[in-house]
Amino acid sequence: MEESADRVIYNPIQKDQVTFLKTSADTNGQCTLVEVELADRGGVGLHYHKTYSERFNCLEGEVEIVLGKKKHTLKPGESAMAEPNTNHLFRNRSGLPCKFRVELQPASEGFERSLQIGYGLANDGQCKSNGFPKDKLTLALLFDISESNLPGWMSVFEFILRKQAKKAREKGLDRELIARYVRF
Repeated sequence: MEESADRVIYNPIQKDQVTFLKTSADTNGQCTLVEVELADRGGVGLHYHKTYSERFNCLEGEVEIVLGKKKHTLKPGESAMAEPNTNHLFRNRSGLPCKFRVELQPASEGFERSLQIGYGLANDGQCKSNGFPKDKLTLALLFDISESNLPGWMSVFEFILRKQAKKAREKGLDRELIARYVRF
């Protein structure tokens, strides 16, 4: 596995770091593997993916994974799997940083790109204090390319987000953000 500084991204708002260990290009689309160092109180809200699974494997500290209605607090050596179409989230509520790996199967180039763009925007001061991009079209585009979906009643917002993402593409925003922030 290649581990070089050019495959590490840092988000100064969320104070977390992602190292890309394997990308879609590395594995011919088989998997994406990232290592996440997550600050206390960090994490990602409830969502699901239709096209890939995510396996979470705790390396250091504790990471909380919610799968459907069941909460799992993973300790080093423990793992949990979010199958496609399973509502899930991850967060750190331990009081200390944690480190874990996430493997997507099959790989998702869109997921890889959305992280690089989102973290790049955060470093350039283009995100709000909650970590979301200030620009609504950019937010919609990142939601769309990461292949994320909103569960339950929140799904009513997906139509708007997908429509905004289409508008962003028509304006060439996707090409602009990829050229500026996607390095690998």
